[in-house]
Formats: sequence, structure tokens, C-alpha cells
Amino acid sequence: MKIFTAEQIYQADKFTIAKQQIKSDELMERAAIRLFEWMHSRLQGAQVNIHLFCGIGNNGGDGIALARHLQEHGYAINVHVVNYSETRSNDFLLNLERLKDRKIWPEFMTEETCLPEISPNDIVVDAIFGIGLNRKPDDWVGNIIAHINKSSAFVLSVDIPSGLPMDRGPWNAEHVVEASYVLSFQLPKLVFFLPETGIYVNQWEILDIGLDAEFLVTTQTQFELIGRPEVLPMYRPRLKFSHKGTYGHALIVGGSYGKIGAVQLASDACLSVGSGLVTAFVPECGYIPLQTGIPEAMVLTDEEDDHITNIDIPFESNAVGIGMGLGTEEATVNAFGALLKEMNIPVVIDADGLNILAKNPKLMKDIPPGSILTPHPKELERLIGKWADDFEKLKKTRAFSIKNKCIVLIKGAHTLIVGDEKIYVNTTGNPGMATAGSGDVLTGMITGLLAQGYEPLHASILGVYLHGLAGDIGVSQVGYEALKASGIIKNIGTAYLELLRPPQQEVNQEKD
Repeated sequence: MKIFTAEQIYQADKFTIAKQQIKSDELMERAAIRLFEWMHSRLQGAQVNIHLFCGIGNNGGDGIALARHLQEHGYAINVHVVNYSETRSNDFLLNLERLKDRKIWPEFMTEETCLPEISPNDIVVDAIFGIGLNRKPDDWVGNIIAHINKSSAFVLSVDIPSGLPMDRGPWNAEHVVEASYVLSFQLPKLVFFLPETGIYVNQWEILDIGLDAEFLVTTQTQFELIGRPEVLPMYRPRLKFSHKGTYGHALIVGGSYGKIGAVQLASDACLSVGSGLVTAFVPECGYIPLQTGIPEAMVLTDEEDDHITNIDIPFESNAVGIGMGLGTEEATVNAFGALLKEMNIPVVIDADGLNILAKNPKLMKDIPPGSILTPHPKELERLIGKWADDFEKLKKTRAFSIKNKCIVLIKGAHTLIVGDEKIYVNTTGNPGMATAGSGDVLTGMITGLLAQGYEPLHASILGVYLHGLAGDIGVSQVGYEALKASGIIKNIGTAYLELLRPPQQEVNQEKD
């Protein structure tokens, strides 16, 4: 699913109005009806006090139009117009007149207005600011937002939480609506998925308001949301007349004294995602743990007992994952650099491999094109430097990816895959995966997909999706706190089955 910028959404509105030969207020009416239908289907006429806080732009117009529909169906409403400017949109004014025609007189709030009492049992509809917010809200408006947040009421935001800009971090963290639910028109917003801004969105849902399908399909976007429909076409079915050699020989390089478990997790994940053969290269101290822990894997060892000093591989691998538990000893750094120079295939680099690159940036030129870097936030900072907000982080990561011809995964609640000059936002995963070894599992999975012949971008997207899905399945069995990295590996096969399940089966399961 595409993620549009604010400007692209405005263009979609204009294109739809022109092509469908409708007026702009008719499009606003569609949005209001969808909002009302969503609320009415859940409230079913329940006697609850509804506060609608409306701005004086088009987002406020949506709220004013919604108020009309709620009143016509017998709901108890209180309409508060946040009068933050003398400039009003035409469609806001039109819907305000329609509201007044029904003898509904909103309260116009200014800096001097007393804040209305909101009960925890009330419902708040937030329609103060929309996607066009481009400046810091006045403090008195921010105080209204803070008042809403303190009310403990259920807060439904129209399209986007008020006070949250589309292209930067918040000006004031306390002056952004903390939405219980966001109803986003037609498409999701990038801010729903970034650590700095996603905290204001508890849940979100798309409302189809009939924006023109041609525009949506043909418009190119820099961001894309990755779910099952996007991932399923990437899957490569297995052939009947195939053997282990058909699915590649993956090499996992890493480990040092006390950190052999990282390689074990990566190797196990590599096998579990489908690599035909897996060889782990570790220091001597890792031989027995790996041979006993993963009998399906082959093991090669360095001459040194506690860290790697020379990576000597007597076969040609189809994919390489390196860095987990590797350490940063001088001899290890030299061995890592020598391996990069020898590689003519993309390499998956994680953990200490990334730390070595950050301390030795001259090695970046030796990374094979299409290689995949999998940093967590601190590792990313060491690579690209500090950033002011999440948007600058994405800009700097994209520039780094283009310059070094590599794919960068920004691991987190919604892991971002930065490559091919685009950014892909993953939808699977959960807080239970914030546990030791989870990243090692991801590296092993992506390496295993590369070994099977998936191109680097598809291996990254599919690997991240399956990794998160396996974690979601694991959490459903043991809960957030008890999920371990090995539990993610255990559910990789079930994640594949979930991905490949026929749609009809999904429907039947929902009914059950």
C-alpha cells in the first residue's frame, strides 16, 4: 500500500474532484458519511456525550459535517470550534451554515474561553488540524489539546492527530492529540509508523472516500507500507524436482568467546527459512556448541580459540551473513575487511560488522553492491551520524543507501527497509521481539533467503515480514514477556503457512 505525502493527497483530492465532476464539499460529505458510519456501527445509538473539537480548515469542516449526521441520528453532541485564525476554508463555512440551519450553535473557542468539562466516559472527536499543519499551534490551542489528553476519554482523530505535522517531528510533544483511534482517509500516513510520531496513534484504520483509483495506482511514492498483499508475490514456490543444492549454501560468520549463541541463532534461522545448506564459521570455542546445538549445520573454525582472525572458506557460498557476536579485535577487523574484498555477492552485515564499518569507514567501498545492513538505532547513528528527528534520519539513511549502493534496515517497531531509492514500512512484529538475539535471527533469515536466490531487496522485505509474523505468532502463544529469539525461529514455518494460506481460509477462520 502506498504512503502519500500531504502534497500528493491534495493532488489526489483535486484529481478526483475534476475527474468525477463533483464539488469539493461533496468529497467532504463522503468523508463525513464514512466517519459517521464507522461511529454509528459501533455506538448503535448509545446515549453517550460526544465532544467535537473542530478547527476552521477542511479538517474542521469534516468534523462539522460529522456533527450534523450525529445530531440527525439522535446523538448528544457538543460542537467546539477552535477559532485559531480569521481565515476559514470555504467548505468549513458551508458546513457550518448547514449545521446552523439545524439549530445547532457551536461554541467558538478563543484564548479567553474556559475549557469544557470532559468526562472519562465521553467521546472526543478531534478535528482541529489536518495534514496541512505547517507551524507550531498557538499555546492556547495546545492547552486545549493537552486538556483533551488529560480527560481519559476515548479520542477519535479525523485523518491525523491534531498537532502532528506530516513531515517533521512535533514542535511540542504535549500539544499533540494522543488518539485512541485514527480514521485515515484512503491511505495511511507515514507518521503512524515512526518512533517519534507513532506514539500518538494507538490504533488506525483506513476509510475509503472514493479517491480516484487511476491517480492512486499511477502516482509514484517514496514510501510503501508492506503487508501480506505486497509480500505474497515475492514468494518463490519450491520445485518438485529439487534438492538441497537448489536452495543455496549460506555462510554465517561471527562469534567470539561468550557470544557463540548469536551465530547459533542466525544459523538456525537461516536453515528454518529454507537455505539448502548452512555453514557457520566461528572461533574454535564455538565448534562444540554449534555441532551439538544445530546438527543440520556444518561448522568451520578459526585457528584462534576465542575470536576470529582469518576467515578461510574452502567453498563458494551463495550468501553470507556476518557480524553477530563477532567482536572488534584488531585481527578480527582485518579478517572482516579481507572477506569484504573477496566477496562478489551481496553480504548481510549485522552487529559488530556494523560497528567495524562505523570505526573504519574506508571499508565501505569494499561492500559488494546490494549488500544489506541491519542496524538498530544506535548502530545506525554510528554509521550516519546524529539526526534532529525521524524525518532527518530517513533522509540521511536514504542518502547513505544510495551512496554505498546498499540496503539499510532500520530495525524497530515498524522496521524500515531503505533501498532502491525507496523506503518500505513493515507491518508485522510486536514489543515481545525486543529481546536478545532477535536481530541475529533476522540476519539469518535474510541470509537464507539470499541463498535461495531471492534478490536483495525482496530478501530484505520478505525476511523482515516473516520475522515479524513469526514473532506475532510466538506472542500469541506465550505473551510479550516470555518470547525469546528461539521462539521466533520456532514459528518461521508457521509464518510461511500463514503467508500462503488461501484467502477463503482467512474468511472462515474469522467467522470461527
